[in-house]
Amino acid sequence: MLWLTRKVVFAVEIEGQDVAQLMYDAGAAAGYERAFARVSSHFIPFLLRAGHVASGQRVLDVATGTGLAAKAALAIVGASGHVTAADISPHMAARAQERLTGAPNVSVCVDDGQALTFPAKTFDTVLCSLGLMFFPDPARGLAEFHRVLRPGGRAAVSVNTVPERSYNTRIHPIIARHAASLAPAASQVFSLGDAARLRALYVDAGFHDVEVTTATHHFGVQSFNEYFEHIERGWGSAGQVFVSLPEEVKRAVREDVRRDVGDTGGPLQIEVEYRFASGQK
Repeated sequence: MLWLTRKVVFAVEIEGQDVAQLMYDAGAAAGYERAFARVSSHFIPFLLRAGHVASGQRVLDVATGTGLAAKAALAIVGASGHVTAADISPHMAARAQERLTGAPNVSVCVDDGQALTFPAKTFDTVLCSLGLMFFPDPARGLAEFHRVLRPGGRAAVSVNTVPERSYNTRIHPIIARHAASLAPAASQVFSLGDAARLRALYVDAGFHDVEVTTATHHFGVQSFNEYFEHIERGWGSAGQVFVSLPEEVKRAVREDVRRDVGDTGGPLQIEVEYRFASGQK
């Protein structure tokens, strides 16, 4: 979910101008909610099951974004549990605060998943929905998850697999075809999609009983225009990058995306696949 909320900053040279750094601002955070919440929400139950979230637990949701996973976890842990929602982006944390306001057993903070400020052995479960692949050092992030877990606790993450089975993130490699400087960042979106690599990262971080699963779903939209609207509005990570491009590049990207999703002028079915991994401390 959340390009640029993990200290991933994209350098884009626009028509010979100085390099511009694109940050996830308040508008993009609000747009993310409107454009992608239904996709993220569908897969959150898989993440919670991977994390073995249960009543009475203390749960940390890292890279919480707008708080979707945190709210779902809160419904499971109940009044005897507690959920902490953390994101490195103040704008995302503010959106999460709006969603979670009113619950007495939840807290929201701005925190870096690679340098968490919580004491060791604080949480029963750590969750990270579509965030780990955006960490500059995912291994360090998993090590932090391991550190703040109590013995026997679990850390669960979800990640993209491949571009052709993604919703909005399939657009990043397409943009990178026309803006070579974005290629490394685009590849990072899918850098943890390989199940063997994800498992190895968990083992190296000290986890055991590592589980890796995959889930797929098709999301319908009425037209390509409906699908691409969020990009043209600058919503989400791809939108932030797209709106910065020269007009001729925008047109080329739009047509490439149209072909990629198989547009024939009618409704579309977008296949989305996520990988889930969890491990026990």
